[in-house]
Amino acid sequence: MSDNALAEALNEALIAGLKERGDLNDPRLEDAFRSVRRHLFLPGAPLDVAYRDEAVPIKTDVDGSLISSLSQPSMIAAMLGQLELEPGQNVLEIGAGTGYSAALMQHVVGPTGAVTSIEIDNHIIKLAEENLQRLGLGYKVRIVQGDGAAGYSPRASYDRIIATASVWDILPAWVNQLKPDGILVAPIWLDALQFSAAFRCIEGGALFSSDNIPCGFVRLRGPMAGPRLSKRVGATSLVIVSNHVAGMDAAALEMLMLNDAEENYLGLPLAISDYWNGLMPFLMLNLPDDARFALYHLLGDKPAFGLDNPGFALFVPGSGCFVPYNGRGFAIGFGSSDAVLALQELVQRWAASGRPTAARLRLYLTPPGQTSRVPAGARVFERPYHQLAVWLEQEGAQA
Repeated sequence: MSDNALAEALNEALIAGLKERGDLNDPRLEDAFRSVRRHLFLPGAPLDVAYRDEAVPIKTDVDGSLISSLSQPSMIAAMLGQLELEPGQNVLEIGAGTGYSAALMQHVVGPTGAVTSIEIDNHIIKLAEENLQRLGLGYKVRIVQGDGAAGYSPRASYDRIIATASVWDILPAWVNQLKPDGILVAPIWLDALQFSAAFRCIEGGALFSSDNIPCGFVRLRGPMAGPRLSKRVGATSLVIVSNHVAGMDAAALEMLMLNDAEENYLGLPLAISDYWNGLMPFLMLNLPDDARFALYHLLGDKPAFGLDNPGFALFVPGSGCFVPYNGRGFAIGFGSSDAVLALQELVQRWAASGRPTAARLRLYLTPPGQTSRVPAGARVFERPYHQLAVWLEQEGAQA
């Protein structure tokens, strides 16, 4: 089989998988995925790697931290689905990557539409431009150098804006450059989690999203990146990611984890999809006052403190509970049993509530000085430009 035939077969298999899982529902997007071949934006990568439903690292920092990647196809399809692209639209992309997403969007908006991608890194700009030019798309997609936090006013206003890096807040420039009936899709931090939110403008300059997908993206680069949310525990491979990381004492945490570990069962057999799509959003919104929610991972996949797989954790004073994603409902406790007991109680509450999923998550951003009209019990995060209220909609309620 020739390389072209193999690429076509692999791409068709990828598309079939995305459709089967419900990640690719728009016929226009399906046509774009069929016409824009992913391997052409990963020159030198094996074809089987290019067409896996996995992210591919593009550039790392001097310390090995990921700076840019080509997102996994299912995530790209889901986020572009959130955009609800149509022919003739004017689109701004924050972060160029390899140029692949911009090419997909350009295919959908067509010759009467426009796609502009703003990128802070000249090396990535060069890579994206070379990829697009090689495919004859260099004159259709415009890539400009600059800080994406400022948007790109010369080609505003935009029907759609999409960010391909995680953000701490929605930047005022993006809102100002979006048409009143536009859609702004961005991965936004909620505690230790990220959700790709599809924001629409509502009264008084507020933004609302009822379409929120769990995700994980590199942070927006530049001065508007927001606070650093990760902390390494001593010289070990363990890294904690939390909204409260600035107040965590890494030395005290290391001492806590030198205690003997104890395995516990949370009470339900749980898969990774249960964690990401249901339990973790519920935990994040229903924490006891003295509890801290976190994700954790292991640098270089090297074990630490008996942990050998990534997952999430719950901390209360003098106690920690770590839950590996692959653990099927088992957890590892350190220190007293308080964190394990707190987590077991939260799991029981989640199950008793009907195991609500992220499909019921609602995000409401209001600018300073505006009264927030949100349900009782919503968790509120203060951000530089907005107050961010988050809640799980009651079953059967209107979005």
